[in-house]
Amino acid sequence: MSVLKIANGRIIDPANGRDEIADLWIEDGRIVSSATRDSRSSAAVIDAAGLVVAPGLIDLHVHFREPGQSHKETIATGAAAAAAGGFTSVVCMPNTSPVADSPATISWIHERAAQVAKVNVFCTGAITKGLKGEELAPMASMKNAGIVAITDDGHCVQSHEVMRRALEYARMFDLPLLDHCQDYSIVADGIMHEGEWSVRLGLPGWPRVGEELIVMRNILLSELCDAPIHCQHISSGGSIRLLREAKARGVKISAEVCPHHIALTDESLKGYDSNFKMNPPLRTERDIEQLVEGIADGTIEILASDHAPHAAYEKEVELDQAPFGILGLETEFAIFCDVLVHGRKAIGLPRLIELLTVNPAKLLRLDRGTLSAGAHADVTLLDPDLEWTYDLGRTCSASRNSPFHGHSFRGRAVRTIVAGETVWAL
Repeated sequence: MSVLKIANGRIIDPANGRDEIADLWIEDGRIVSSATRDSRSSAAVIDAAGLVVAPGLIDLHVHFREPGQSHKETIATGAAAAAAGGFTSVVCMPNTSPVADSPATISWIHERAAQVAKVNVFCTGAITKGLKGEELAPMASMKNAGIVAITDDGHCVQSHEVMRRALEYARMFDLPLLDHCQDYSIVADGIMHEGEWSVRLGLPGWPRVGEELIVMRNILLSELCDAPIHCQHISSGGSIRLLREAKARGVKISAEVCPHHIALTDESLKGYDSNFKMNPPLRTERDIEQLVEGIADGTIEILASDHAPHAAYEKEVELDQAPFGILGLETEFAIFCDVLVHGRKAIGLPRLIELLTVNPAKLLRLDRGTLSAGAHADVTLLDPDLEWTYDLGRTCSASRNSPFHGHSFRGRAVRTIVAGETVWAL
């Protein structure tokens, strides 16, 4: 029998409303309320004095690029980056090559993850075949293969009729539907937020309404079908207003915010650095204020990274030719803690942990995100006051496309435990 005692830590378990200094016991990969006398004497001990003991963090929005794009990231390197960021569970998007729109591809990802991943890797399936927005992918067979949600992330279904049918089928199969909110007709060839800096830099603008139109579409379809939709990587303050009003009416709509959208503004692109080019784009300080307000008042219930690795040669081109995307897993908790807890003091640490554990678990019906007795022993030890500097030279990812190299943060995961075993420690 394998027994582990995490001693003297501040246990924060939002799923159970728990916040106290106590010991946490783990036996054979599961949380237990207490250990037997015999097992106590043989237990391995981790002294967590001064640390926070939290359920393993969950990121429901990552791109691990495998199969087909392993020069950017592999499941092994992506999982290692997740572990280094304190994440014990991640949810992969389907824009691989081939697209994860069939049970064969889903099964391959699961088998590969079981062989090489340090953390739990869950899969989404595509809404439409080939992410083309035209013909629905086989949801039933993909669910049988183990997907936890459907999304065309990286693309957006433009046809409202196709999206309606997708939502009706998703409801039938009890699959959460996640949507990348981007109206192609108005975004067109936009590279960055449409505003003062796009004019100054002479770059095609990407207006807020390009996101807000699809957020409103999703609100209306959710009402029509009486089925939930989750809006991915929200960047516009206007989207927060729409979501807040819809939720007040009882609409089954939810959304997530990513760290870069509350830490950086469109002014960051003044040096034409493609590491600041992302989809949706960085917006203004006013948008950040509204996003933070939405997190503080509960309009936003989930935080995620949109970890999107790209090879150096892909980013080292003219800005309009570079792909959108930024690394996120290793800096995610640090940015959220630094900005939301320490900087703007918008929320407390227990609320931040809730947004990164039990809430994404509830949305995707995952049996994770809690320290209840009997639960999987996925645990993250956090030091919310640790000051550190991010060094891309030491990243676990296969890529380096982050604008945060050399940036100092306050707050970090210091140990990641999956099924009772340490998979990363500072």
